Amino acid sequence: MTWNIVSDSSCDLRMASFESGAAHFETVPLRIQVGAREFVDNDDLLVPDMLDAMAAEKTASSTSCPSPGAFARAFESADCSICFTISANLSGTYNAAVMGREMALEEHPEKKICVIDSKATAGAMVLLIRRAQALIEADPEGDFDQLCDQLRMYQASLRTCFTLENFDNLIKNGRMRPLVGTLLHSLGIHVIADATPQGTIHVADKARGEVKTYKAITALMKDSKDCTGAEVVISHCENLTGAIKLKEQILADLPVKSVDILPCRGLTSFYAMEKGLIVGY
Repeated sequence: MTWNIVSDSSCDLRMASFESGAAHFETVPLRIQVGAREFVDNDDLLVPDMLDAMAAEKTASSTSCPSPGAFARAFESADCSICFTISANLSGTYNAAVMGREMALEEHPEKKICVIDSKATAGAMVLLIRRAQALIEADPEGDFDQLCDQLRMYQASLRTCFTLENFDNLIKNGRMRPLVGTLLHSLGIHVIADATPQGTIHVADKARGEVKTYKAITALMKDSKDCTGAEVVISHCENLTGAIKLKEQILADLPVKSVDILPCRGLTSFYAMEKGLIVGY
């Protein structure tokens, strides 16, 4: 029995960094349109180049989800496929993956394919991929449906929060007034938000300065769930220094098991913008 773990490119895990003797990992890339330029969110994308292009472009940038056919091709490469997508409330990617599943099963009805809406992005998806990998490696011949049920339960336990300090993309997309964005930036105010259980975004707090921001994030994490033994993934958009400081604050304030740091890929950089931090736990 061969296994394939599939995700869209909002997971911040590069294919080149995945190692397993029991499962293959594949990301299906989204695309970011900046003016006349299109950036494919694969392992080769240079995020700083994309951010520079977005800063120079006066019009709003946009994203497009993968085609159902791209997911179908990924599903066809193994007997069993587990797929995780960005929240269906943020993108049409989940629907594309479901359609890809139907296309693959029409040609290969013997295959087993499970598509799970992460109701999140970034680190939460990384945690789901790592849990799927661990379950597959523990029992490569195990029951497919039971494994999918375990992953759905794990997904329901995960949380996501993030902080922004660059609002240029929100302004260009008409989601924030220019005066508000300029004022927040000039005052050093960080917006802190989290993902609801339904996968939508909720602005939870605002804080001035790094120290207050990181303490507000750990307070939000503590209030959202029992973090005892939790695994945490911090995704940063060109902000390794900030990610390290946030990691230190999390380890000081919460009884978590571990905190990993990953750089944002293209799609999460599009949302987080420069200096943004996304926490999955």
